[in-house]
Formats: sequence, C-alpha cells, structure tokens
Amino acid sequence: MELLVALDESEPGWEALEYALREHPEDDIVVVHVVDLSQSGYGEFAHLGTKAIRDRQRAHAAELFDAARERAAERGRGLTTELLVGQPAATIVDYAAERGVDRVIVGSHGRSGISRVLLGSVAERIARRARVPVTIVR
Repeated sequence: MELLVALDESEPGWEALEYALREHPEDDIVVVHVVDLSQSGYGEFAHLGTKAIRDRQRAHAAELFDAARERAAERGRGLTTELLVGQPAATIVDYAAERGVDRVIVGSHGRSGISRVLLGSVAERIARRARVPVTIVR
C-alpha cells in the first residue's frame, strides 16, 4: 500500500507524518509539500524575482524533506518526496489520483466556527474530493 502524506511546517503536518510512520509500518510513504504562489507568505519576496522565489521555495522544501527523512530513518524507514506547485487541496487530490496512492494522510489545524467557514479547511477539501480514504490527524 502507498500512502501520501501532505507536509507543511505546521505541527499538524508533522503529526500526520508521525501517524503514518507509526500506524503504517509496512506501507510505502510519499511526502508531498505544496507551494501555493497565491499565498501572502511568498508575496513578501516578490521583489526578488521569480527565479529567486523558486530557489527559496526549493530550499525550504528541501529542509522539510530532510527533516522528514530523518524522522523516518529514526524508525528504520525510508520515504520518497515530491515538491508540488498549486492550490494545496486540489494539487494533493490530483497528485494522489495520478500516482494511484491508496490513502492520503493530512494534518488538520482544527479550525472551527466562523474561521473555518471563511478560511476553509485544506484537510476537509481533500477529504471531500479525494477518490481514496483520507485520514485527518489533529
């Protein structure tokens, strides 16, 4: 079985990886990180130009992936990684379908009430749109 773990720098993202490593010791894991250029986090670097922004994103993803591989190695496990660009929920769902993964594991930031309605939930959108089971880890 192959699992897709969506990883960002948040605690829920790391909890999703830990869950996959702990609960699925025999399964293959692909860790993806999605860069969303429409988010303001990258807008602050717009003056640097497209190449500099992409280089910075790749460096950030490389750090996340190195840390993920270290966590996996502590359990005697390996994993593969993939840097994706796009809107996170749609990109993850599309990648999961294209790759034919068996399950998606994603962290939830636990928003509720009005903030969930206004901001939406990436984890919820993935769960609604994915063709495979989705485990949401808090």
